[in-house]
Amino acid sequence: MDQLQPLKLHDGNEIPMIGYGLGTGRAVKSKSRKDDSIDKELVDTVVMAIKAGYTHLDGAEAYGNEPELGQAIKDSGVPRENLYVTTKISGTQAKDTKTAFETSLKKLGLDYVDLYLIHAPFFAKTPDELQAKWADMEAIRESGKAKSIGVSNFLQKDLEVILKTAKVSPVINQIEYHPYLQHGSLVDIHRKHNIATSAYAPLTAAVKASPGPLDGLYEKLGRKYGVTAGDIALRWVVDQGIVVLTTSGNEHRMQSFLKIAQFKLTPKEVEEISEVGQRKHFRGFWNDRFNEDDKSKS
Repeated sequence: MDQLQPLKLHDGNEIPMIGYGLGTGRAVKSKSRKDDSIDKELVDTVVMAIKAGYTHLDGAEAYGNEPELGQAIKDSGVPRENLYVTTKISGTQAKDTKTAFETSLKKLGLDYVDLYLIHAPFFAKTPDELQAKWADMEAIRESGKAKSIGVSNFLQKDLEVILKTAKVSPVINQIEYHPYLQHGSLVDIHRKHNIATSAYAPLTAAVKASPGPLDGLYEKLGRKYGVTAGDIALRWVVDQGIVVLTTSGNEHRMQSFLKIAQFKLTPKEVEEISEVGQRKHFRGFWNDRFNEDDKSKS
């Protein structure tokens, strides 16, 4: 991962370009947790990821696995300052921000997080509620317990609401991003406001949405660079200056993904993947919030 330089955020902090996500398949449902029990298998998996070279760890309150993430950080033996830890407040339930944040810190067993995000804007019924939440986030940043603050799953209209009253703008917006869901002009809007982009579900076109129009191009580029279709999918994100989040429970695959530091797509190849990707639309998450053909351009 030495060749992947961290991305500098507008607040002066840096974020590693590739992160290990604890969402979806890594989630622990609250009903399945007994008292203070810990999912040891998940802890071991996250420790494996850290030892494989992942220093950027992406969690969330909604995943229900902050205790496992915190335990893995302890068990890894890696100094806290050498890790980049993200967590998120619920984006679907209206909660007291300070209480939720302190609860997350307690579950993680940490004094601070590197990045704290609003998981989604769907909890807010009015623009005022969204602006008030962002003011809460700014107070948490001011406390020093979150080095950076940002958002996730925000569209242009949501960003515009909080930017009207923000004293500090979000450093990043974490979105589902892959060739089959490029969000129209949203990434360009991020750049205009100096907001970084972070991509979850970056392997979608190579895995969940396959077969598709990109299969042949991924295969051709994989042969050229001696890597997998998944590696090409990840590199397409990174070569746009976008932070990429991936996950796996397989040690070999974890290590394979880190190979994206060893090659780089040409600008023409990045553009070709983008163009071919426009031939198909696929959304893997939040389908209950969007119409089937909604590409979330605004």
